[in-house]
Amino acid sequence: MAKPSFVYVTYIATTPEKVWQAFIDPAVMAQYWRGPSSHCSRVNKSDWKPGSRWVHERTDGSGEIDIVGKVIESDPPRRLVYSWARPAEEAETEKHSRVAIDIEPVNSGLVKLTVAHEDLEKDPKMLEGISGGWPAVLSNLKTLLETGQVLPKTLPLERESL
Repeated sequence: MAKPSFVYVTYIATTPEKVWQAFIDPAVMAQYWRGPSSHCSRVNKSDWKPGSRWVHERTDGSGEIDIVGKVIESDPPRRLVYSWARPAEEAETEKHSRVAIDIEPVNSGLVKLTVAHEDLEKDPKMLEGISGGWPAVLSNLKTLLETGQVLPKTLPLERESL
């Protein structure tokens, strides 16, 4: 049986270094990482070294952590791979999915960004959630890097997912 995966590819008029920074710097991330109808941003926090823990935390002051995982691979500014799990399932590695972020320069000033979220066959609800969340987050990232602005707080998407 094939493993359900989510793959999103976009091209961004920027540099690989700026895309990389947007994925590891909470100050940049807080600007673009929010669901389509959410007014609460989220940030990923880690030292981004292989084996390190990372957390996906709300910025509303609640300290609430939505997702956790381990950094699997970190090759700045080209590739970042980490596991992805609900906090209650952090110790159950067989329930974790995996995110691979590939940043590839196409030519001067243009980057191909590929985000692949894999191993989702164990959790159809997670697949449904990230299928709506990743497009909103990555569209917002692209807009921020190309224009310096983020998209409007309410996007015309079905529901908040990430």
